[in-house]
Amino acid sequence: MIYVIDDDVSVRRALARLMASADLRAKTFASGEEFLALEDPANADCLVMDIHLGGMTGLQLQERLLAMGSDTPIIFITAFDDDATRMRAQHAGAQAYFSKPFDDQALLDAIEISMRSRTPKTC
Repeated sequence: MIYVIDDDVSVRRALARLMASADLRAKTFASGEEFLALEDPANADCLVMDIHLGGMTGLQLQERLLAMGSDTPIIFITAFDDDATRMRAQHAGAQAYFSKPFDDQALLDAIEISMRSRTPKTC
């Protein structure tokens, strides 16, 4: 399952359609808080999230997930790209980082690579 977290409803809809077109299951959330309240991050194959969300930012959510021990791959998308934010996301372990607008196929490729490279959990 791919979880999409973006505060822009049109982006959430577009990404849900894109995932469906690639036969990927996706669930969308309007905020990091909504995601944490409704889902166990361990259930995600990959997170695609905006950096600038209302409330908790995408980078803050990334930090919280890391503190929880989550190894879920994170792909950031943003309309407000800058070097400092990009470096912070990458140093914290982001799998990929895209500036909006981005190439749909490049995002799908990054999701596929992230899902393939994720180490399976053992019981």
